[in-house]
Amino acid sequence: MTRILFLLLALLPLSMPVGALAESPEEKGLAIAVEADRRDLGFGDFTADMLMVLKNKQGEESTRQIRAQNLEVKGDGDKSLSIFDEPVDVKGTTMLTFSHKVDEDDQWMYLPALKRVKRIASDNKSGSYMGSEFAYEDIGSQEVEKYTYKYLRDETCEGQPCFVLERYPVNKYSGYKRQVVWMDKAEYRPWKIDYYDRKDSLLKTLTFKGYKQYLNKHWRPDEMFMVNHQTGKSTLLKWSNYKFRTGLADADFTQDSIKRAR
Repeated sequence: MTRILFLLLALLPLSMPVGALAESPEEKGLAIAVEADRRDLGFGDFTADMLMVLKNKQGEESTRQIRAQNLEVKGDGDKSLSIFDEPVDVKGTTMLTFSHKVDEDDQWMYLPALKRVKRIASDNKSGSYMGSEFAYEDIGSQEVEKYTYKYLRDETCEGQPCFVLERYPVNKYSGYKRQVVWMDKAEYRPWKIDYYDRKDSLLKTLTFKGYKQYLNKHWRPDEMFMVNHQTGKSTLLKWSNYKFRTGLADADFTQDSIKRAR
């Protein structure tokens, strides 16, 4: 009996995934990111309403009403459209983003006052998006290939077991040196992201609240709150009226289409 048990124990590693016994922090971090991405595949498209609340250091607030559209693209990053409805001074402004897995994202903004489409330069992706604490590079889908990864530790967040991993932007024009992400183990949803600037000082923190599940698979938050620790400013995004698989197509995400967006 002892001999049989010894043989079984000796053979056990052969049935386990390759590298499972010697998984490096980098391999584990990448594996977590890949699994999080895999779990959200297949949503197709969605539309949603968004209220953007901007707050300055003195606590003064201003709001913007936005309609969002998103199209899943097989083999590449998502396409997204943001249409500003209020206030009057930004009404009709439209942001179009083509996210990419490896190449830099393509982004255009339609400015109704000038009646022209402006391309966002690659070296300006760290700039503020419409005066918010979100940068242009925060707006595109966060594809796995945009970063390299490192698992740091397990930790409790929002009362549940979470992975904590570090990710490092591949894009040389990124405004961040690194980001630290807290992601729950049950559903692989991000709950908090710390952003560090190029000098490796803590710049911003993004927190997520009010997750709801759609199509029995896809999780989306009701709120995303970004606070800038260096300026004291913050931006709250309140999401509502999610609708999935509405029939959006590539033709709805072109430079010509954003001129007609209403």
